[in-house]
Amino acid sequence: MANKREFKKYVETVGASVCEAMMATYYNEPSVDKKEITKAIEQVLCAVATARCNSNVTFDKGRKAFESANDYNKARNAFSKQLFDKINDDFGKQLDEAIKTFNAAIPQNLRDEYKKVAAE
Repeated sequence: MANKREFKKYVETVGASVCEAMMATYYNEPSVDKKEITKAIEQVLCAVATARCNSNVTFDKGRKAFESANDYNKARNAFSKQLFDKINDDFGKQLDEAIKTFNAAIPQNLRDEYKKVAAE
């Protein structure tokens, strides 16, 4: 990830896109379980908020804790990479759970349609 700002934009964009698709189904398909879709949307919004909040964690050591500025920069960059990889993995897992909840709320024929559109 390029930086914290870009990561937050990415998380918001992905979350908004997923919510938009879920809401379109919620309002346009009468045969869905609206309560479960609402739960799925809440899961997505929670995943976005959690990822944004967790991305505010900062490196807890100062420059003076290292022998050189180069050592400090290496440690800080390694920390950031590891942190954002973990946040991104957790975000993906939470989205997967929300999508499972969403898929359980829609009929099989609609799921098959969505799969067909996604494959194109």
